[in-house]
Amino acid sequence: MTEGHIPERGGPRPALQRPARTAGAPPLIVLFAVLCVVELIGVATGTHAVEWVAKPLLAPLLAAHLWRLTGTRHAYVLTGLLLAAAGDIALLIPGTPAFGIGLALFLGAQLCWITAFLRAGALGHLRSRRAVCAAYLAVWAAAVAALAPTLGPALGTAVAVYALALLTMALTARVLGPKALWGGLIFVASDSLIGLGAAGLDFPGRSTLCMTTYIAALTLLVTAFTPQHKEPPATFGRGLSPSVGADGFEPPTSCL
Repeated sequence: MTEGHIPERGGPRPALQRPARTAGAPPLIVLFAVLCVVELIGVATGTHAVEWVAKPLLAPLLAAHLWRLTGTRHAYVLTGLLLAAAGDIALLIPGTPAFGIGLALFLGAQLCWITAFLRAGALGHLRSRRAVCAAYLAVWAAAVAALAPTLGPALGTAVAVYALALLTMALTARVLGPKALWGGLIFVASDSLIGLGAAGLDFPGRSTLCMTTYIAALTLLVTAFTPQHKEPPATFGRGLSPSVGADGFEPPTSCL
């Protein structure tokens, strides 16, 4: 995928009682799971028409699920998911121009999610973890060096910029604990598989593995931003102790 609180409206009811108002609504997360299965079948069987039906809806459904639970409090995460959906559509179109557009859209998504993690306190979380930051930077440099000869100057530069943003997202995601940590790392693995395909280094099952890891990464990242307690989202971020970040998250001390 933090973003300012919803203004309280007048009247005796607490602000943003969204879970109570949507209790009888269709379970979006179940629909998301069904579409995941449909999308993976489409990828595994090479049925492009099925992918066009399922893939563009995955990120928007997760965005709707998050919005139902938290309103617009995580606007950067929601915006990142919508950019990812647009990027998914672009990547369904063959050709280098469409790939470049998809890369740009996903770059925007990564920047949105980085902003959300920074607002949750990622910078302070990483100050004492310089060795981890150096390790992520080394991975980025090694990946860029390995792919550059096969991608060419223009595409290689674009991929290098995107890869830096991707690894920064994965690094800052650590502030929200294990779910976000693994979501970021799996996202890196998924996009690395796309990079291998763009460089002509294909292997059987790569596309299916790429989509499986992408779905898992998005799900983990969104889950990291959902409320962990049964209380109205409007109470998050109010009356917080000094150790809690601007988004109502307390950075876990046990995070690797």
